[in-house]
Amino acid sequence: QVQVVESGGGLVQAGGSLRLSCAASGVIFSINAMGWYRQAPGKQRELVATITHGGSTNYADSVKGRFTISGDNAKNTVYLQMNSLKPEDTAVYYCNVDDPWAGDYWGQGTQVTVSS
Repeated sequence: QVQVVESGGGLVQAGGSLRLSCAASGVIFSINAMGWYRQAPGKQRELVATITHGGSTNYADSVKGRFTISGDNAKNTVYLQMNSLKPEDTAVYYCNVDDPWAGDYWGQGTQVTVSS
């Protein structure tokens, strides 16, 4: 069984920063990539950023230049540094683990609220 646990969400004023962390544990055969997705009320879940096992990163256009994803392969951990936060960044942020053998694993989500 695989557990994916996020932490670091909270309430912050516009222009502020938050750092999200995600740790995966359990029986994981392999990790192709880890990433962050978010879902705002009334909207579909969308990609925020991903990082492959080799370190390649991908970002949504809306967060480029403000968010930075990083990872620690040895610890099956991924981080999301979020700077210059905007009210439109308010959402539940979910961590995703892409195991090419077993499929996707998701965390329970962590709330990020940015006040104007």
